[in-house]
Amino acid sequence: MGRPGTFGTGGERLVVTKPPLTRGVLFVHSCPRAYCPHVEWALAGLVGDRVSLDWTAQPIAKGTVRAELSWAGPAGTAAAVASALRSFPELRFEITEEATGHSEGERISVTPTLGVHRAMIGLNGDVLVSEDRIRQAIVRSALNGEPVEDELALVLGEPWDDELEPFRVAGDGAPVRWLHRVG
Repeated sequence: MGRPGTFGTGGERLVVTKPPLTRGVLFVHSCPRAYCPHVEWALAGLVGDRVSLDWTAQPIAKGTVRAELSWAGPAGTAAAVASALRSFPELRFEITEEATGHSEGERISVTPTLGVHRAMIGLNGDVLVSEDRIRQAIVRSALNGEPVEDELALVLGEPWDDELEPFRVAGDGAPVRWLHRVG
């Protein structure tokens, strides 16, 4: 056995590296105006610097605003942002993270009525579903007496897409800000 902190008989060292860098976009589809500073403070807590979003009116949800934020940072940033923003129950948002050589891409969608949906995303933008999740959907379908198509729609996040699509369309052309110091 090698020295403490080494592995194998040849004394190979474990090299710990930083997570690979990636990028993505945060889409805040609807946010009550009173939440805006709190959302910015939550994001600032993740990056260690002040965050100021360009909030614009969300025309399909009276009294709410929307914003977009492009970001670059370590893999796992999307999950950290989603966790930080999940504490705001009336927020509708999505965050994407591009794949790296060491991690899959992902999209996390959150709505007040449906909660959180997290999906792996392929290079072409398709939702990737593991065989275990497909098997679970088939079993749930049999147990609940629901069509398997309904269970697969849940796995793919279709109810989240259906709820968020009007907000996505209403936000076309909104200003986008870049955030570079995530993580």
